[in-house]
Amino acid sequence: MAKWEYATVPLIVHATKQILDQWGEDGWELVQVVTGDQGNLVAYLKREK
Repeated sequence: MAKWEYATVPLIVHATKQILDQWGEDGWELVQVVTGDQGNLVAYLKREK
């Protein structure tokens, strides 16, 4: 059975693609993007351990 690790990453609106591309290069998969309490975007990512 696969084991996963997770990360939460704040996203900067003008650099969202670059941030997600970099995490993707490191093996992370985007699970969801949500709006935080203060209106900021937060990405939830996972990758297999």
